[in-house]
Amino acid sequence: MGTVSGRFPIEDITPSVGGGRYAAKAVVGEDVPIGAVSYREGHDALGVSVAWRGPGGDRTPVRARPGAPGTDRWQAVLRPDAPGAHEFAIEAWSDPYATWHHAVLVKIEAGQGAVDLANDLAKGAAIFDLAVKGAPSEYAEALAAAADALRDENASLSDRIEPALELAQVMWDYPVRELVTTSEWLPLWVDRERALFSAWYELFPRSEGKRRADGTITHGTFASAAARLPKIAEMGFDIVYLPPIHPIGEVNRKGRNNTLRALPTDVGSPWAIGSADGGHDAIHPQLGTLADFKKFVKAARKNGLEVALDLALQCAPDHPWVTAHPEWFTTLADGSIAFAENPPKKYQDIYPLNFDNDPEGIRAEILRVVRHWIAAGVKVFRVDNPHTKPVEFWHWLIAEVKKTDPDVLFLAEAFTRPAMMIGLGSIGFSQSYTYFTWRNTPAELREYCEQLIATADRMRPNFWPTTPDIMPEVLQNGLPPMFRIRAILAAMLSPSWGIYSGYELFEHVPRPGVEELLDSSYPE
Repeated sequence: MGTVSGRFPIEDITPSVGGGRYAAKAVVGEDVPIGAVSYREGHDALGVSVAWRGPGGDRTPVRARPGAPGTDRWQAVLRPDAPGAHEFAIEAWSDPYATWHHAVLVKIEAGQGAVDLANDLAKGAAIFDLAVKGAPSEYAEALAAAADALRDENASLSDRIEPALELAQVMWDYPVRELVTTSEWLPLWVDRERALFSAWYELFPRSEGKRRADGTITHGTFASAAARLPKIAEMGFDIVYLPPIHPIGEVNRKGRNNTLRALPTDVGSPWAIGSADGGHDAIHPQLGTLADFKKFVKAARKNGLEVALDLALQCAPDHPWVTAHPEWFTTLADGSIAFAENPPKKYQDIYPLNFDNDPEGIRAEILRVVRHWIAAGVKVFRVDNPHTKPVEFWHWLIAEVKKTDPDVLFLAEAFTRPAMMIGLGSIGFSQSYTYFTWRNTPAELREYCEQLIATADRMRPNFWPTTPDIMPEVLQNGLPPMFRIRAILAAMLSPSWGIYSGYELFEHVPRPGVEELLDSSYPE
């Protein structure tokens, strides 16, 4: 990565993700630091600037300033003004004015006079002749006057040189550039501000029912869940995240707290998606209709909230895809379809997709599903377990979505190896879950935050103290004071953070032997 062709070396350009294969991250109005190493032979001055363009065309180049002495590193700051695909390149060039400025001052300090500086005065006049052609018209008169002064042999040396020296800022802003060398162009994806700053509240609509006189609870609906929106907004959240709202499978349905046999009253895991009522583009009948969902989205907006929807690419055994496209799954030696496993956990109610079987068909269908929910008003997706699907698939899907809807955001729910988490951020995920849940001591938090800062151009963190299926030991035992501490840390250490519904009520009783809540809305 560096110089494409030209006179001067350009090296070590930042930000650069995957050597320029993937786009670095920014949001509208954010100061984006750009850096590069560039140098030249001899003692003449080098100038460096950043050319950039985005939706709507080229932007005004930004001049870079030298970094620490002796490093030959140059630094500039871009401030993107529109969401979408941007790109930038480093330009290095010979700066005749800066070379002339330095040489003249040194010679004058050494006691040289007008006769000694004759060639320098002539060269300076020629530089200002060129400057007149490249600077805005409002500076033309002053630049031309400086050239005339340098040629005025009847004036004193100071009078001849002073106008040219006084225009140093103009010559910095609108330099004469010679031997221009340009690097390769590097991508920069600019999101709306919500990609960087957000506060999430995870809400299960089905849990927003009412208690009957006999103690049983009715199944919640979009309408009943909408009644909670003002309170969620009042707590300071700006995204209300809904786990899957689709029909839930009945085959191999799990019971409460991951029991293998569901009672008739057990509603199953929302992540076991699909039944005779439909699949990923359908809505669970007890929650309401598509029209009801759109009303919920509209109500959220009235309360200053966005609705984030779970994108969980997995199926219950009775999902329509299983019948229509059995090739999209993994068939075992005994002829059965493989269910999901994360040893020692087993998910008999979930079939993972096999992205190596008919990848084009799977891609087309998932893109259709995502666009279906975008059309319904969803602009934020929390993606379930993206690390269990091909990274290249996500790169493709996110790019395809953003071609038509650049304001759509994706949160990666991936608690896995660092390389995979950073890789998912690199290929396009707007935000990423983190290890914050398991970082407790000051040293652990400090070290982890420093690691996240180092990868900020690739992975934007989102801190969650708990999730429906993660209740860390520190909260099982810490009770309200620790709940408050962890929420404050999440909100203060990361620009994005979130809580699971019930956190504010200090729900903390774990399932015996596991790091999970008892009687969670997530039964597995």
